[in-house]
Amino acid sequence: MPFVDTGSLDVIERLPGWRGRYFHSPSMTFAHYEFVGGSSIHEHFHPQEEVWQVIDGELEVTVDGVTRVAGAGAAAIVPGGVRHSVRALTDGRAIVVDHPVRRDPA
Repeated sequence: MPFVDTGSLDVIERLPGWRGRYFHSPSMTFAHYEFVGGSSIHEHFHPQEEVWQVIDGELEVTVDGVTRVAGAGAAAIVPGGVRHSVRALTDGRAIVVDHPVRRDPA
């Protein structure tokens, strides 16, 4: 599967305000999110490293107790096993990549 048409993937709303299209490579999980301002992803952790790439809009990302605002073009890197949360400050889009593969994207 060397090519993926993300526009043809099913949209899943994992949490209110977070609609994503998901796919996996042999070693990574990809989520293409559209988010609604004011929505959030609760504090949690998982063994995978996770990278948030903001495409449009602004997110408030908290990693291990440190909070930063990430706008279009910014990336937030979450080490595996570290507590983190995300709050959408505006509507927007982001791509999230987990390594190694994550079978329960949330």
